[in-house]
Amino acid sequence: MEAFRKVIKGWLGKVLLVLFLTPLALVGIEGYFSGGSSDAAKSVNGTEISQKELESLTKSFKEQYLSYANGDETLLNQSFIDQKAMDTLVSRTLLLQQAEELGISLSDQQIVQMIAQQPTFQQDGKFSDALYENYLKSIGMTNRALVESLRKDHALKMLSSTFLDYPLVSPVEMQQIADLQTEQRHIHISSINLDSYKQDVKVSDAEVAAYYEQHKGSFTQPTSVDVDYVVLKPSDIQAQGLAVTDAELQEAYTAFVATQKQAVKPEVKHILITADSRSDAEAQKLAAEVAAKIKAGNTFAQAAAQYSEDPESKSKGGAIAVYETGVFGSTFDQTVSSLKSGQVSAPVKTDYGYHIISVQSPDVAVPSFESQKARLSEEVLTAKKSNAFSDTVNSLNDMVVGSDSLEVVTQEVKGVQVQKAQGVKLSTHDPVLSDANLKVKLFNDDVKNGDRNASSSIQLANGDVAWIKVRDYHAAGEQTLAEAKPRVQAQLIEDKAAALAKAKIQKALDEFKTKPAASVAKGALIFEDAGVYTRAEGLLKRDVQRAAFSLPTPKAGHWSVTTAKMPNELVVIAVSEVKKNPVDVLSAEQRSELVKLYQQLRGQQEFDDYTRYLKSQAKIK
Repeated sequence: MEAFRKVIKGWLGKVLLVLFLTPLALVGIEGYFSGGSSDAAKSVNGTEISQKELESLTKSFKEQYLSYANGDETLLNQSFIDQKAMDTLVSRTLLLQQAEELGISLSDQQIVQMIAQQPTFQQDGKFSDALYENYLKSIGMTNRALVESLRKDHALKMLSSTFLDYPLVSPVEMQQIADLQTEQRHIHISSINLDSYKQDVKVSDAEVAAYYEQHKGSFTQPTSVDVDYVVLKPSDIQAQGLAVTDAELQEAYTAFVATQKQAVKPEVKHILITADSRSDAEAQKLAAEVAAKIKAGNTFAQAAAQYSEDPESKSKGGAIAVYETGVFGSTFDQTVSSLKSGQVSAPVKTDYGYHIISVQSPDVAVPSFESQKARLSEEVLTAKKSNAFSDTVNSLNDMVVGSDSLEVVTQEVKGVQVQKAQGVKLSTHDPVLSDANLKVKLFNDDVKNGDRNASSSIQLANGDVAWIKVRDYHAAGEQTLAEAKPRVQAQLIEDKAAALAKAKIQKALDEFKTKPAASVAKGALIFEDAGVYTRAEGLLKRDVQRAAFSLPTPKAGHWSVTTAKMPNELVVIAVSEVKKNPVDVLSAEQRSELVKLYQQLRGQQEFDDYTRYLKSQAKIK
């Protein structure tokens, strides 16, 4: 097979390009060779990572995280995304270097066979040079670059699969995992409310200061603002005296008819004469002769069947199955646009050869004026109301900005009020303040640097308009002692109350260590039988479950007991029985899924460890 010979010019590959991009995109071809700027963003053992590669991957990650954040860019941690992109590129470079050192690679002949077997590049069951060349053009790559990209992609997959697909997991490990997952614990819980204990707790300023100094790093605050804002809804504007005239209705109907006609794509036919087996001058001459024969009376379909060198359309009267602008170039598109229905063009030259083009516009059944009158009346009225709202917003905006006051909106529009909010964060959930466009105005460098002026109008996602005026800006970082004092006091009171509660029951807790549960003087402890649980169920509160499954197995008749501090309560957790299920408690399918899951986790862990090791040994600068 001569896989990489001279381009055979054709149009089919370009028309079907969108369909062909997907299979190869899955193996990441385009990610490795983005080309462009040679500015180095990082050097890894002498191999440079280009700035363009970094920007491309950063953009890809950003789009991915934006989808998780419903398009709200203010929720993104850009520094995290930047670092993730860089770490990914460094890891990939190191793995490629390691693959090369280990001799993990495919030969040119193996890659040629891979390409030849791709359905993407086959026509009638055989490899098509034209389709392959069209694909290379579409992604802006040479054949050599594609081969190298495939080689690297395959090397990465082979190296990673060594860890991800073949992790070493022993039967003993799997039995231990199965035992842990299926182990049943009979749990009893007693809860002590801390309210009564808090009444007797006193906290001094010295204790607050000492606790703050010891735990200063935990008393942080995100960026927040105190803000005044006013919201204007379209319904707040009384659109009086708005009526739809006959002239406006007729204008709307005329626009509707034009839109209906434009929505119907014309049927485009062409006859292609190429220069593949003749000179350009000969191709031009032949095209002119064919055009003359059509003008003399030959049908377009007859001429296409006899002369066209487009195998896809010649047997169909020259009809192009799916005509899209850009497929044959701007000259072709301009000719299609200029032709009237039924008109045949003179020969037009493109990169593919000479085309004779015919356009047939199908008849359009346009609904009558009367049938559309009610709908158009509503649309025109809605547009007029929207314009009235926009005019009001523009007028108010001039007044707000000019006076640096939100009050002018309340003075001009009845029923609208200025609202106040304190401690608004990026994560704040509020019908107005959570709007992405508004948050951009609240959390930007201007506000950070002291801008406290009233904003210009902000278009909200629901169609309303808002103005804001930031009163104060609280930067992210450690809180001062004064700022943290309420939190420190609350924490100390909670801790002291829990300690008092635990001291009161300490005798019972000590007795559980040596006495059977039935003989322990439980005092105020009232246990409820919570039931039997396994780790996998996750039905208990996290702190309670963690405590319950960390307790040792009790002797018969005894309880293993511990405590967990929850908000405003001290929880006493007891385990009276630990029962190991028999091996067959899991079905064969469940055991198989458990093995797969553990293998995936183990494989990923080993692969991550290997990548970290390579980084520790590399020269990265």
